Amino acid sequence: MPLLTKLLIAVIFSTGLFIVSIAHADEAFQKKIELCTSCHGEAGLPEQPEVPIIWGQHFYYLYVQLKDYKAGRRANEVMQGIVEELSREEMKALAQHFSEKKWPATGFRSTDAADSGGQSAAAAGQCVQCHLGGYEGNSRVPRVSGQKVTYLARTMQEFKDKVRLNSPAKGSLMNSYTQEDIDNMASFMAGL
Repeated sequence: MPLLTKLLIAVIFSTGLFIVSIAHADEAFQKKIELCTSCHGEAGLPEQPEVPIIWGQHFYYLYVQLKDYKAGRRANEVMQGIVEELSREEMKALAQHFSEKKWPATGFRSTDAADSGGQSAAAAGQCVQCHLGGYEGNSRVPRVSGQKVTYLARTMQEFKDKVRLNSPAKGSLMNSYTQEDIDNMASFMAGL
């Protein structure tokens, strides 16, 4: 067999393997996305009230949270089990995928009393300094407007109880709030 023919066969064979490798990687990544959506929702709205919306959340924030689960700075048995096998590149790819989705509307409406109490508590804590005026957050700070109310209340309580350790300043701030303040802030922010 002539050398040119051998080279041509080698190129075709290696290109085929490369394409199969890409297809396999895409299939493996798609399975990771499906695992995420099994809890976080096919259309971005989780069925369970304590599971957060991640569709449309900021890329960097999502990536850091995955890293924090892996490092144990955030405690959640399900998430820690999932991220322990993820590489840095996979965590970034998943964060990118979900950050590019549109934030879904929950339809949650807060009460006037919770809004009033929540606004007062949030103002006292100067929450807009980090989460911004519409509580939409930025690349390093999560969007909390329109987030699941149960998730928000649980997260604030986890900071207060020092269960969630990836933002010490937030833990100190939450210590100053009563349970009623936390519930009102969660309702107010979820209803935005």
